[in-house]
Amino acid sequence: MLNEHTLDQLRSLRLDGMVQALTDGATRTAAAELSFEERLAMLVQREVDWRDGKRLARLLKAAKLKVSSACIEDINWRGSRGLDRSLITQLAGCDWLRHGHNVLLTGATGCGKTWLACALAQQAARQGFAVLYTRAPRLLEELRVAHGDGSFGRRLAQLARIDLLVIDDFAIAPVTAADRNDLLELLDDRVGSRSTLITSQLPVSNWHQWLDDPTLADAILDRIVHSAQKIALKGESLRKKQDSV
Repeated sequence: MLNEHTLDQLRSLRLDGMVQALTDGATRTAAAELSFEERLAMLVQREVDWRDGKRLARLLKAAKLKVSSACIEDINWRGSRGLDRSLITQLAGCDWLRHGHNVLLTGATGCGKTWLACALAQQAARQGFAVLYTRAPRLLEELRVAHGDGSFGRRLAQLARIDLLVIDDFAIAPVTAADRNDLLELLDDRVGSRSTLITSQLPVSNWHQWLDDPTLADAILDRIVHSAQKIALKGESLRKKQDSV
């Protein structure tokens, strides 16, 4: 067994995955019959797995997902919600994120938009992308406050670095002229380089009317809808089904 000094040296090098493997009795027993090269490969893999796990934990914590347990593997394909299995499988590969494309999720309240958005966001984090979940009313309020305290530019720069920004409950309340301008600034920083996932009860075809300014609506929607995958969920509220069980 390695002495404590060697373990301390590994800790000082931040090789915590190796330390865990070397101090784990079951791992030592399993490695007893391996060659030196095989043991080394095992230790390196444990370190890689450890770092991947820690990074994923950091990404998920920073993402602030509303439904942290949502994941692609748990999607309920039963019923007639309008889910296209091939499209979801394609999105799970995360190429849309690599190309800076968007996803627009629409449907009635309770049909699972937020859950599916969080599942796709978790999948993005598992692929190493930085993610942030927010609700549209809170995001717009945050930007209003940022104008007041002088941090607007800094906050926009922070949001521009997020690989996937999830905006839930888009178009749920009226917007002001200032809100429209802020939305345009936010989306303009992301177009073509970062992805945005938007959920809304309002069909995409009604967003132009909701924005209530033809010029800004054209500019905003051009940045959202272009190269976007659209998913329109159908069916009655899943919450009602759960309540009836």
